[in-house]
Amino acid sequence: MVKYYTTTNLFKYTWEQVAIGLWQRYPNPNSKHVLTEDVLSRYIEDDKLICRRLLTKTNKVPKWGEVLVGRDNHVLIIEESVVDPVEKTLTTYTRNIGLQRIMGIEEKCIYKVNPENSSWTDCERSAWITTRRLPFGFNNAVESFGLNRFKSNALKAALGFDYVLTTLFGQDRLKDHPLTMKEKIKDTARKAADMAKSKAGPMITRASTS
Repeated sequence: MVKYYTTTNLFKYTWEQVAIGLWQRYPNPNSKHVLTEDVLSRYIEDDKLICRRLLTKTNKVPKWGEVLVGRDNHVLIIEESVVDPVEKTLTTYTRNIGLQRIMGIEEKCIYKVNPENSSWTDCERSAWITTRRLPFGFNNAVESFGLNRFKSNALKAALGFDYVLTTLFGQDRLKDHPLTMKEKIKDTARKAADMAKSKAGPMITRASTS
């Protein structure tokens, strides 16, 4: 069974900026699941830059999924990219080579100049989620999990990449970026928790000695 999903993301940066930023998108606040990235090959052919990379990612699975994959949730990903500076397109093809016996996910992203504003870039994202024949009637559950997880990760990936672009080319907008605000909220919560612990310490000490 194959499920298909497509969406479009808008980045308010030029195509050239997006093409530069793509190679620097890890790490970012939304990419903590990306553990490693290694370049396997990089060369120029017909005036196009072609690159092949190996990524290691971790993806938490629900309890019922451990029956199929165990507790090791590390997945190897192959990413192939083609940069065409003449046509101003950057195309990435991504597929998992780990856990293929359970599910395969192939993703294609095309970054190109926005037709209404040449200073912006569109990303047309398509994905094909394929499940294998699984025991115990797991197919429907795996299909739904795979599609929903991909939608969630695609949104996080777009937001994380936008954060990287803002860091590189839009410092004046960085303080208002959603991920910056999220980190500020987390930092405030951590400081509040630390302060509560520091205040609670003397109280516990006094109570124990009284």
